[in-house]
Amino acid sequence: MGSFRFLTAGESHGKGLTCVIEGLPAGLPLSEAAIAKDMARRQGGYGRGGRMKIEQDHAEITAGVRHGKTLGSPLALWIQNRDWVNWTEKMAVEPVDVEIERVTRVRPGHADLPGAVKYGFDDVRNVLERASARETAARVAVGGVAKRLLGEFGVTFNSYSLSIGTVRGAVSGGPDWDAIEADAVRAAGPATSAAMIDAINAAKQEGDTLGGEVEVRVAGIPLGLGSYVQWDRKLDGRIAQAICSINAFKGVGFGAGFEGTLLPGSQVHDVILPIAEWGGRQWPHATNNHGGIEGGMSTGEEIVVRAAVKPIPTLAHPLPSVDLETGEKVEAHYERSDVCVVPAAGVVAEAMIAIVLADAWLEKFGGDTLAEVRRNHDSYVAELGPRHRRA
Repeated sequence: MGSFRFLTAGESHGKGLTCVIEGLPAGLPLSEAAIAKDMARRQGGYGRGGRMKIEQDHAEITAGVRHGKTLGSPLALWIQNRDWVNWTEKMAVEPVDVEIERVTRVRPGHADLPGAVKYGFDDVRNVLERASARETAARVAVGGVAKRLLGEFGVTFNSYSLSIGTVRGAVSGGPDWDAIEADAVRAAGPATSAAMIDAINAAKQEGDTLGGEVEVRVAGIPLGLGSYVQWDRKLDGRIAQAICSINAFKGVGFGAGFEGTLLPGSQVHDVILPIAEWGGRQWPHATNNHGGIEGGMSTGEEIVVRAAVKPIPTLAHPLPSVDLETGEKVEAHYERSDVCVVPAAGVVAEAMIAIVLADAWLEKFGGDTLAEVRRNHDSYVAELGPRHRRA
């Protein structure tokens, strides 16, 4: 059992999404406005479909907060699906008298086939409603709460679109995160952004979709979150599992990631600087090719995570597939969809990383109140220097 855990419930075209969070300390200032920014960021980005024009996602706090501060009890969030009004019969909780058309044409690359066969459904609607990326709205809301907790200690989160299709552009130096947030595809610069938009337009014209890669950067995490002593306590392993649990994510790297395999060890490993070169930081490194995690533990450097997002499987020009009922060849089912979700995917990745880090934070510095967590954190950080300085 983790220190910070959550559950979500809800279908894509149902009444809405429910989130329950357990493990928050009492006394954390929290408002719906604190969650709203990331909810809006998830809905943005060039290449999104018509659903984003319908929804105006807002996470309502329905339990666990009184007079602006958490109570230490479970926190409950509710996100209304505005599109529900168009699906009241198809997604009704109670039986309906009208005949509902079943979905039997499965989509390659989606949960349709394994989900329907596993659970014995004759209607793929029962699978695709929950397997939809709509569920990530709930995760972003939970991630907003996790960010609010970590923000009390100066932890910051940023992300950008590292690539879309074959167009790639990485940030360098001190990134202008405000400019990236204002960009239509959340790219590293104007030239990269223009090329990414052209690629999305070309894919849309062809009735196709595009994937890409996102990069998330987290600053302010101290040395020592996670552990090397068991496989399931390693911080990078926990982050990788969280990322791969998001719809469409198919690969994870840290720091240089897969590019580090092309270089010899002498050019990859992060040299630890002597005390004379600390410059106000404790145990700094000359580089950060390992992305702020070594041996399953945070190093105190910026945590850098790169993640691969596959193209959306719902295509305007559907791929060949089979019918669930007959096994015969058909065109895959098509329903309104996005062309590219990479810009929004970075926001969802931020949320899941924030959830993992909040869990690891409370595991390390946990207490029943925010004040207790702060005392534990401050005491630990004060003891991080060389042993002779602590004596």
